[in-house]
Amino acid sequence: MKKNLLLLLFVVILTVIPFMMTHTVKEGQEAFSGADGQAETLITQIHPDYTPWFKPLWEPPSGEIESLLFGLQAAIGAALIGYCLGFYRGRKLA
Repeated sequence: MKKNLLLLLFVVILTVIPFMMTHTVKEGQEAFSGADGQAETLITQIHPDYTPWFKPLWEPPSGEIESLLFGLQAAIGAALIGYCLGFYRGRKLA
């Protein structure tokens, strides 16, 4: 019982601490931007007349939809990996 309470407390601490951390954001930047956006910003600072080679085929209308699609992609990938691991584990035991 004591072990379960300690594990629960540990999970709560790991969940709450990131929300309590302050993150300084420069003006004109998002708080949690991706690596692609940060790289693009840095490239335009270093080489202002740089033009990208490719443009995306479709850009989501908002950041929330982009995050939703990214999370959906991660969930599908995790489900596929979990299924394959379970399938081969069950096949090995049978």
